[in-house]
Amino acid sequence: MSDNLRGALLMTLAMAGFALEDMFIKLLAGAVPIGQILVMLGAGGAVVFATLAKRKGQALFSADMASRAMVIRNIGEVVGTVGFVLGFVLASLSTASAILQATPLVVTLGAALFLGAQVGWRRWSAILVGLFGVLLIVRPGMAGFEPASLWAVIGVLGLATRDLATRAAPARISGFQMSAWAFGLMAPTGALMMWVMGSTPVTPNAVQAGLLLCTLVIGVAAYYTVVAAMRVGEIAVVTPFRYTRMVFALIVALTVFGERPDALTYLGAAIIVAAGLFTLWRETRRPSLARVGQV
Repeated sequence: MSDNLRGALLMTLAMAGFALEDMFIKLLAGAVPIGQILVMLGAGGAVVFATLAKRKGQALFSADMASRAMVIRNIGEVVGTVGFVLGFVLASLSTASAILQATPLVVTLGAALFLGAQVGWRRWSAILVGLFGVLLIVRPGMAGFEPASLWAVIGVLGLATRDLATRAAPARISGFQMSAWAFGLMAPTGALMMWVMGSTPVTPNAVQAGLLLCTLVIGVAAYYTVVAAMRVGEIAVVTPFRYTRMVFALIVALTVFGERPDALTYLGAAIIVAAGLFTLWRETRRPSLARVGQV
């Protein structure tokens, strides 16, 4: 098996894992406060990645971790995760997942505006077309407008900020170190959410505890797998397989939650994916952005 094929399979597997993680969180959200779910997942994931980093002899606390890029990255991670989770819990998984596909386009836009990346008119056009696809899904001011879907838009902005900051972060910081911080910050963020929302902690029953364990295991495995995928194959070959997350999310949304996205949602998702794939293709022709091996 070639490295590119291995990377593509790993990326597809990771996207399936993220869709399952989203499913478990949405199933839990009706009985367990969202903030509490984030506390448990954040703490568990932080322990796993901190242990892996320690076994590699990598410090979790250093001057690099306090750099401006890492501070911005961690803020983006928190905003992105909270926004996306609230988006698919309060709105619909299919809508939030479709909006999430715009993240690569926003990253390209941010790189042009803030990192001085050279982006030609074709990619600018693709960005605008992709953002139009987001508007078709969100539909502000129209009858089908779902206010909770704006959380997913906030999630996209946060995750794009994270990816842009990752490009500027010190290269010596490993994926394990970044992942440990990413998960670790979810715990206090979840606690803050519980305080703001006035949520009361609950003791999970056996079924809920099992779902939490599945969410943690699958989430950590998917996070690790996507980093491995980016390291194994060529970025131009592996990255497009991120869009398989939309396919898996739709399968879950249709079969588990009985969601029925309308024609505009499907059209908007197709436009976003097409614009993203075109942008990635142009990137291989005229590279201007650095490689990012993150989710």
